Amino acid sequence: MPGKPLDPSSPRALLGAELRVARERAAMSQAGLGERLFVSGSYVGQMEAGTRRITPELAASIDGILGTNGFFTRNSVEQGKSKYPEHFEEAAEAEAEALTIREYAPLVIPGLLQTEAYAREIFHAYQPTAPQAVIDELTEARLDRAKLLADPTTPLFWCVLDEAVIRRAVGRRGVMTDALRHIIGLIRARRIIVQVIPFSAGAHASLMGPLKLMAFENAPPLAYLQGNGTGMLLDDPATVARHALTYDLLTASALSPTDSLAQIESAAEEHAHDQHS
Repeated sequence: MPGKPLDPSSPRALLGAELRVARERAAMSQAGLGERLFVSGSYVGQMEAGTRRITPELAASIDGILGTNGFFTRNSVEQGKSKYPEHFEEAAEAEAEALTIREYAPLVIPGLLQTEAYAREIFHAYQPTAPQAVIDELTEARLDRAKLLADPTTPLFWCVLDEAVIRRAVGRRGVMTDALRHIIGLIRARRIIVQVIPFSAGAHASLMGPLKLMAFENAPPLAYLQGNGTGMLLDDPATVARHALTYDLLTASALSPTDSLAQIESAAEEHAHDQHS
């Protein structure tokens, strides 16, 4: 399968390549292996592409089906524990491999766009009694994710923000102003695309919650739905297509990127004025 060379620093990608070799040696399709594993063929494709982790449970079944003498069981354990919360770890790993990320955020600034101070405020709000060491660890992991945007071109990141995201004051004096100015800087550097859905738009296609869509070079797309402490990574083609339509409808309800930038700048000025007052 054509594509970029495997990253030798990514055990997940290398193990996925070995899975593809073993499956093809057994003359089995992705759908055929998926049926034996009780997952979809798309899921197998994601494992082979390195965008989904081969869990120890699946690895044991793969070894039994493909006769690989414990190879995948041994190596799946060596991949180590994720630094992200369990409900988000697969999504975070897939995000790091994505060519395009499209995200709708109804309540808070997306993690990839958060400043350190904003992230800390969010984690303190979620876990008000957590030790500082836990907050530090979560914040560090979130900022590490944001390094994805250090590359000038990949991934393409396009987000739609509800107006509530930019109007709600999060944190102590100056936190919200700096958070919005960070987004403004990324927009003006032409690194991200941002649209805002104003309150005046009324009802729209995703009032029920956030949405993230990820597309890859050599693997099927994924959709990620997140709740409070929960998350679902979806690979069923029809389901992903339905959520992609939802995102398209959101962009149609939102302001243009130019008008959205003006809205964010206005909100930043208002937060700055409130700060000085």
